[in-house]
Amino acid sequence: HHREDILETFFLNLYFSGKLETMPPIYETDDKELQVIRPLSYTKEKDIEVYAEYMNFPIIPCNLCGSQEGMQRQVLKKMMNEWEQNYPNRKEVVFNALKNVSPSHLLDTSIFEFSKFS
Repeated sequence: HHREDILETFFLNLYFSGKLETMPPIYETDDKELQVIRPLSYTKEKDIEVYAEYMNFPIIPCNLCGSQEGMQRQVLKKMMNEWEQNYPNRKEVVFNALKNVSPSHLLDTSIFEFSKFS
């Protein structure tokens, strides 16, 4: 998983699940049995493509990761690329926002009980 996967997952969760979450670079399962490490989390997809071409890596088709036509991930990828074209560096700004979270400035009721003031 690379930077754009993380951004796409963030927007999928935001728009379709109503959650502020994405894939962290290191993830531990709830039972603490497994740890998932995503070493390319901070790497741009384009940089991986350039390197893969340079190294002449074979392309292995994947139909399990949301790369199929018509999937919401593809719609979000197009949206982000259009943003990037119209507003250069937009992906980097959003990615940085995921590293600079202010939970106390969100509406999480596990942090603050807002209902007692309404």
